[in-house]
Amino acid sequence: MKIIIITELILILILTSCLNQSVVELDSAQIREYKGERLDSLNDFFENSILGPQVIDEIGYSLKITGLVKNNLDLSYTDVLENFQNYKKVVTLYCVEGWDVKILWEGVLVKDILNKVKPIDDADTVIFYAKDGYTTSLPLAYLVENDILLAYKMNNVTLPEERGFPFQLVAEDKWGYKWIKWVTEIEVSNDSSYKGYWERRGFSNSANLDEDFR
Repeated sequence: MKIIIITELILILILTSCLNQSVVELDSAQIREYKGERLDSLNDFFENSILGPQVIDEIGYSLKITGLVKNNLDLSYTDVLENFQNYKKVVTLYCVEGWDVKILWEGVLVKDILNKVKPIDDADTVIFYAKDGYTTSLPLAYLVENDILLAYKMNNVTLPEERGFPFQLVAEDKWGYKWIKWVTEIEVSNDSSYKGYWERRGFSNSANLDEDFR
């Protein structure tokens, strides 16, 4: 009788433990629909980076926020994910090569990061740097007013290396060359004429979708 009672108690404890465990959401498979909106696949992108996909070690990674700010900042990958509100938005990337992809992006707002460092009054431009040497810039007002994302997930999947891990800029309403990947530094500047990699090669600095990129 004692053995039966003990066995039943053990079973109850095991079942209770199982029921109390939190559900872990897996992100191993991308989603293809969000709120009734059909999404394109991660496989629909074309590789067109200047030096090929970059490999960045999450453990040693640091996102530097520098320039015309009151407080310089170094953020680890975990700092960004855990210390800022995350947002989701479906945005289409349009490449100058003629293809486009509609993706659910998840990340943090660039303006929330900038609020931490407090840009000084005459700052009007933000320059982004990538591991492969790629750079581009955007007006500070554009980033703030349009709630531009620094993304770490796409279609519910952590950014793959070839798509820009750890962070890609979601430059909504801009041509794809403004969507910088493998971001390592964000510099606040007052150089509104700054030209990045493709801009120095004749591409439009504004990169508005309703204008020719040349």
